[in-house]
Amino acid sequence: MNDTVLVDVADGLCTLTLNRPDKRNALNGELFDALTAAMDAIEADETVGCVVLRGAGKAFCAGADLGGVGTGSGGNPHAHQKVIERLANLPVPTVAAIHGICYTGGLELALGCDILIADRSAKFADTHGKWGFVATWGITQRLPRRIGMMNAKSIMFTGRVVHADEALAMGLVWKVVDEGELDAAVADFTAQVLANSGHTNRAVKRLLLDTADMTLAEALAHEAANYAGMAPDFRERLAAFTKKG
Repeated sequence: MNDTVLVDVADGLCTLTLNRPDKRNALNGELFDALTAAMDAIEADETVGCVVLRGAGKAFCAGADLGGVGTGSGGNPHAHQKVIERLANLPVPTVAAIHGICYTGGLELALGCDILIADRSAKFADTHGKWGFVATWGITQRLPRRIGMMNAKSIMFTGRVVHADEALAMGLVWKVVDEGELDAAVADFTAQVLANSGHTNRAVKRLLLDTADMTLAEALAHEAANYAGMAPDFRERLAAFTKKG
């Protein structure tokens, strides 16, 4: 794995840090290759119960590196959409910790995560139209599903910048904290995730992914047919709860 993504695994938490701070973590082929290698490792490691994606330096991600997006991954920028799809389909909960700019391809990457937490320095935009590009990494599908069609159109048609509090109001992010408090907020949330049953979290995420486009009747039938059963440690969890009570 190259050093454009730093990987740290500790106590069930895997932290992926985009590591091109001099380029505001702009996405090039090498970075996507590093993300692919990281996801290979996450999928193979059942001790990982939660993933955090963040950016080094002053920004989460400026978007695609216009000079290097076609490098790596066989030189095919369309292959990068599959990397974001893999991120979205990781078996465990994923959190994007966002500070500074989160633009265009960076926003597409963040939308591959389950939960977005930002500080008040965060700014979001889709600038494809500014350059005459057409998105291929999923924003036209994920953004309206996250914030509604009209909000998504207002962002994509104009390229306007959305600041953290507006992003919170429209449901683009789950939580906004003051600058300097992002690490603590992410740590608190991920601790709660990891305290929950990993078996349950994995089963719930799989069901949510599988049923996202089903009718309610179809989804309920799918849920019943794909019951994952109790967690291996459910008796110990119940005993601990009873003892505490």
